[in-house]
Amino acid sequence: MEDKTKRQIERDEQIYQLSTLVAGKFSLPAVLDKLAEAAVRITAVKACSIRLLDEDAGELQMRSTYGLSEKYRNKGPVSKNDPVIKAAFAGEAVVLDDMRVDGRVKYKRATIAEGLVSQLTVAMQFRGKAIGVIRLYSPKPKRFFHEDIKLARAVASQCATAITNARLYSEAIDGARIAEQMRLAGIIQRRMIPKQAPQIAGLDISAAYIPCFNVGGDFYDFIQVDKNRIAIAIADVIGKGIPAAIMMSMFRAAVRAYTDTDCRDGIISRIIDKLNKMACRECRDGEFVTLFYAVIDAEKKTITYCNCGHEPTVLIKNGRAIDLQKGGLVLGVLSKAEYQIETLQLEQNDCLLFYTDGLIDTANFDGDLWGRERMLAAAKKFAPGSAEQVIKNILRYRTRFVGLSRQMDDTSAVIVKISS
Repeated sequence: MEDKTKRQIERDEQIYQLSTLVAGKFSLPAVLDKLAEAAVRITAVKACSIRLLDEDAGELQMRSTYGLSEKYRNKGPVSKNDPVIKAAFAGEAVVLDDMRVDGRVKYKRATIAEGLVSQLTVAMQFRGKAIGVIRLYSPKPKRFFHEDIKLARAVASQCATAITNARLYSEAIDGARIAEQMRLAGIIQRRMIPKQAPQIAGLDISAAYIPCFNVGGDFYDFIQVDKNRIAIAIADVIGKGIPAAIMMSMFRAAVRAYTDTDCRDGIISRIIDKLNKMACRECRDGEFVTLFYAVIDAEKKTITYCNCGHEPTVLIKNGRAIDLQKGGLVLGVLSKAEYQIETLQLEQNDCLLFYTDGLIDTANFDGDLWGRERMLAAAKKFAPGSAEQVIKNILRYRTRFVGLSRQMDDTSAVIVKISS
């Protein structure tokens, strides 16, 4: 009687130790190994194996064992359609009294070589969903009884919770690591956005960039061609996160390189053609780049531009808003696409508004978009002011409309005023 009581106390202690794995901060492999060992000690059997369900493969992969050889551990996968697995997933505790002769045993030869005879299989379930099975083995036939099944179910329940907790902990660690990588990528990306526009006599330039995530696909850039001319590019790489940021970085570098080599001759069409071919090479299915590219000559007071599927830059002249729409397809879709180039004469006090769709496609808590008409109304109202005043007031009016509603796309905007 004393021996029985002593074994019960030891078993209760082992079950308690098993329960501590549920709340512990362990990696999944470490948890599985501890669980397999604990299951053997609690049930007083020879060996244990833990298989976890791989939904994509439709198989249960051996993830941990205790008391089994490496050869047996690597004998192969078990399908979720295996009759023992199906019965266990349906809620049964499946007992095989003699694996050597039972037709449900898939790896019979390996089982005999390992010296295993009887087996008990129970499912590990978390919130009603089977995540795998725990199997107990004995070298004796007809080893498992009602008390063993009760213990196995209790162990399986603890195992399911501990495994799920370990997975969540691993995901949290991975998530924190990815978040840090995203944060650093965002810092690097924001360094690519010009802090201020170059100073060119006759032009007043201001810009704003508001990312909605750590990294994104918006960018604008200024490339001074000579003392009188400046190239302005504003683009949106369709996509989010790190892939869009990488593509944006590549595209920005290409814009700068092609501007330096071709813009001095005034051949914008050649630049656009090169950028389109590069985008066609680099963009994957469903990816493309919208671009508005312009060269402003402060001395001649002209703008020469091409709109590649981007939001049209708005020229505000004498209180009227004129869309600059000449151009062609978005970049990265058709390598032989043709693009139109247009040159317009500018006058003193003309105001140019370059922007990405994030400026207008932002909604308030009722789901109403701020929209292009509200943006144009604000731009025309404040156009007489300096470039910095124009952009600040447009953004202030937008904030007043959307309130604290979360922004879902990056915002980029550039204002150019013809000052003299």
